[in-house]
Amino acid sequence: MSKIYTRTGDQGQTSLVGGTRVPKYHSRIEAYGTVDELSSHLGLLNALLSDPQHKQTIEQIQQTLFDLSTILATEPESAYQPKPFDQSHITQLEQTIDQLQSALPPLRAFILPGGTVAASQAHVCRTVCRRAERCMLLLHNETPIPAAPLQYINRLSDYLFVLARQINRQAGLGDTVKK
Repeated sequence: MSKIYTRTGDQGQTSLVGGTRVPKYHSRIEAYGTVDELSSHLGLLNALLSDPQHKQTIEQIQQTLFDLSTILATEPESAYQPKPFDQSHITQLEQTIDQLQSALPPLRAFILPGGTVAASQAHVCRTVCRRAERCMLLLHNETPIPAAPLQYINRLSDYLFVLARQINRQAGLGDTVKK
C-alpha cells in the first residue's frame, strides 16, 4: 500500500471485502468497526499488563478478532470467502475462563467495575465487547452470519470479566460489590 488515504470514502461510502460499496453507517461496517474498536482497547489493556500469560492471551485474541472482522466484512454472495471461523478459539477461551475462575472466590453479588487501571480497562473492553455483540446480532438479523463468531464474542466478554477480577486479585484487591 503506497498511500494510506484513497479518497474513495470521502462521500460516505466504503468497500466491503469483494468490492461492494456500502454507506459507512451500514450495519456490517458498524459490526466490524466495533470489533476493531474492541481490538484497540485490548491493545491498551495489553500495554497495562505485566503477566506474560495474560499478554499472550490478549494478543491471540486480537489476532482472532482480525479474522472475525474479515468474516463480518464479507457478504455471503462475495466471490471471496474467508476461511470459516475456527471453533477451537471458543474452546480455548472457555478453558482460559475456567482456569482463571478456579483461582477466584465465587461471586455472591454484582461487582462494580474498577480496581487497578488494568482491571478497569478490562471492564471497558468487556463493555465494548458487549456492544460488538449487539452490533453483530443486529447484522445477523439482517443477513445471517455464522454462529461461531457470535459464540466467540459472547465468551470473550465473559473472559474479560473474569480477567478483570483476576488482575485485581493479583494486585491484592478484592471485588467491590454493589450494595
